[in-house]
Amino acid sequence: MTVPSIIDDVRKQLNKPGLEVAYVPVTGQNRIPMLVNGTYDLECGSTTNTAARGNDVSFTVSYFYAGTRLLAKKVSNIKDYANLAGKMVAVPAGSTNEKILRKYSDDHKLNMQFVLGEDYRDAFRLVEEDKAVAVAMDDILLFGLRANSSHPESFEIVASTLQVEPYGCMVRKGDPEFKMLVDQTIARLMKSGEFTRLYAKWFESPIPPKGVVLNMPMSEQLKANLIALSDKPAQ
Repeated sequence: MTVPSIIDDVRKQLNKPGLEVAYVPVTGQNRIPMLVNGTYDLECGSTTNTAARGNDVSFTVSYFYAGTRLLAKKVSNIKDYANLAGKMVAVPAGSTNEKILRKYSDDHKLNMQFVLGEDYRDAFRLVEEDKAVAVAMDDILLFGLRANSSHPESFEIVASTLQVEPYGCMVRKGDPEFKMLVDQTIARLMKSGEFTRLYAKWFESPIPPKGVVLNMPMSEQLKANLIALSDKPAQ
């Protein structure tokens, strides 16, 4: 939601209205190494701001708060984490969801078996093909994957939220001027009300081309950060 505004502000700051922008696909495994080595300069996706990642990159003001939940086929009768005991669960490789669910399984002696997807869609595919009974992922990603699947009515999002996680844009460490520019852009959108309008457009209204509605109201954590403008990592 914020990237076009960030790009506009970079062009204004550099006085280069024709500055070209290249989009680079990344995965959970390579997004940080590729940022650190200079392959690209800014990532604004679904990356959780954690203290550990903060050792390698810098995060901007948090623009979303997500939590790990489960998506499963309705016929599987998976309703909560206890139903995953001894069963195969899909997670995106290198994600915080994988770490959280592995710890939950160990703490509750559930002996979950894990199969790793290369990315979010690949992890969801494992459930579609019955290679896993559920996929654990940030709730917003689950809502999106279900809405855009060929049979959204066949899936449900279940279980309580395991951990609330802040999303932030990633920039290279040691580039405080760029971080400041991105922070200022996000703060301006939040203070002006434009961010709230964009949220309603993409998360609470019909989305082209299918007209799917995610029906995902803004979380209390995100509402609070429209004022706090925090870039603190997950606790």
